[in-house]
Amino acid sequence: MVSSSHKNDVHTIIAKPDHSSTWRNNLWFLAAIAVPSLGAAIGFAFLGAWPILPFAGAELICLSGALYYVNWKLQYRHVISLDQNSVQIDIGHYAPRKSWHFDRQESSLAVTPEKHPWEGPKLAIHNREQTVEIGNFLNRDDRLLLLSLVRKELKVGTHSAPGARQL
Repeated sequence: MVSSSHKNDVHTIIAKPDHSSTWRNNLWFLAAIAVPSLGAAIGFAFLGAWPILPFAGAELICLSGALYYVNWKLQYRHVISLDQNSVQIDIGHYAPRKSWHFDRQESSLAVTPEKHPWEGPKLAIHNREQTVEIGNFLNRDDRLLLLSLVRKELKVGTHSAPGARQL
């Protein structure tokens, strides 16, 4: 998912993965699975099959861990802030883990065409010393949207040959 906003002469572009569900909905799903699972496990425990209880608990712990991990991975984002003089790229999950600052006049966009029609083009913002790939987790439509938004702000400095696509 790609969003864009303007505020105080700063253009901010945010690229983040699509969410299939919120954390609250994941908790409701976990509760809907836990009630029958633990109900059946407690019923069998009363009938004498008590070893089923740890397995039911382990199942729920594994499911909740997997749901948390997926939700954490979906918090990943690239924030590109462009003002009159600089380009700032922040990458992280809940807060920026890595940041790059480029002079706007020295930075440009590198576009590498997709190798297969289902993929989107690879995008990177670079200057003379560094290159930062952006939107590598996005689907094709979102990458094309990100390309159009960044292309309006930065010049395309590198564009690979169209013959680079392999079918």
